[in-house]
Amino acid sequence: MLMKKTNLALGGAALFLTWNLLLLLFLWSRPASQNLPENPQKPLEGDPKLLPAQLLQLAQDAESQLRLQRDLLLQIQKLHRLRRQKTPKPPQISPSPAAGEEEEEEEEDPAVIPVLVLACDRSSVRRCLDKILRYRPSARRFPVIVSQDCGHAETAAVIASYGRAVAHIHQPDLSDVAVPPEHRKFQGYYRISRHYRWALGQVFRTFRYRAAIVVEDDLEVAPDFFEYFQAVLPILRRDPSLWCASAWNDNGKEGLVDAGKAELLYRTDFFPGLGWLLLAELWDELEPKWPAAFWDDWMRQPEQRRGRSCVRPEVSRTMTFGRKGVSHGQFFDQYLKFIKLNDRFVPFTQMDLSYLKKERYEPLFLQQVYSAPEIKLEELQKETGKDLGAVRLQYRGRDSFKALAKALGLMDDLKSGVPRAGYRGVVSFVCRGRRVFLAPPSDWTGYDPSWS
Repeated sequence: MLMKKTNLALGGAALFLTWNLLLLLFLWSRPASQNLPENPQKPLEGDPKLLPAQLLQLAQDAESQLRLQRDLLLQIQKLHRLRRQKTPKPPQISPSPAAGEEEEEEEEDPAVIPVLVLACDRSSVRRCLDKILRYRPSARRFPVIVSQDCGHAETAAVIASYGRAVAHIHQPDLSDVAVPPEHRKFQGYYRISRHYRWALGQVFRTFRYRAAIVVEDDLEVAPDFFEYFQAVLPILRRDPSLWCASAWNDNGKEGLVDAGKAELLYRTDFFPGLGWLLLAELWDELEPKWPAAFWDDWMRQPEQRRGRSCVRPEVSRTMTFGRKGVSHGQFFDQYLKFIKLNDRFVPFTQMDLSYLKKERYEPLFLQQVYSAPEIKLEELQKETGKDLGAVRLQYRGRDSFKALAKALGLMDDLKSGVPRAGYRGVVSFVCRGRRVFLAPPSDWTGYDPSWS
């Protein structure tokens, strides 16, 4: 497309120059008119009486030709503008598609959402990148940027093996981070936070994208990963009560989700991470106060969340295979390795997702929760079947919540008082084939940060 625009501009310039040369030749070789003296041997300048008339005639002819040139130039400029308007502005990074991936024709002005993959010293990043490149529908609309920290040579070689299918950028500061003495064993968390800040700065400041999907190098994505994010992006842009969309369900273990309802999406007050979409406007807000460490728990604090929610799916669109890491496998053996990864394609972009807007979602969700009959844990554990309908388990404090969550196989930790996957204190999941709402009393007034 750039070549076509260049050819058009050069063609217009050549036409303009050719027209001027023809005009010059015309005026230079112009034959004598009826106002010239009868004696052709007598030069024009030899007859002062005829000179003003000849100059006036030449000026009139030149003016006429200049008008024609102006009209021609205006037509060229108009055509050039039309061609430029029909051509989508290319992204700042536009790597070539992976081998076997065809680049299709795009509709006008599609949203470009880069995938930022944060990598360090896992050569298994290949598993992450293979699935991303396999499932992305367009290399132009979803450019992949791999930001590598650590300087690990083997991992760098794996990333480089993808050639132009990915853009490989390197965190320039590989030094240790100065940490308080009591946090010496958490040096890795400080380096991760520093890397996140630098990498997101590259995406939003250097490359100037307006949105981005953040993925770590130990995640595998589902077949409809891109379809999901493409569909929720407009909702995220229009609803200021949302600040992110995540591919992850913290309680997405097999048996706790309805795999047959993979199209279900929810609002959650808990920041899930693990494959998430944010807008440039949010980075404008977060960058100046970005924390030195533990960035994900920092995101879950009331000062950052500011009452906003994220979108999350019933069935996760990512799963983690990274037991090794700075957390030393915390939660991995008990929860994370059992997360159900969606395996069927849901055409989210063809669905009406406006129900996720707060003014529509909240009253319907709360009505569904508090109209469900309240039962005890013992009753739930005895009965089985979807046909029995949704039920509600009620908790009345932190200890009550943690005891019920642990008994049901849910993640029982709270961050700033917010339960994982919770919305207005309610955690929705499936138990023994039934929809269950683990909920506070209906007069709930908000989260208590002391519950953390």
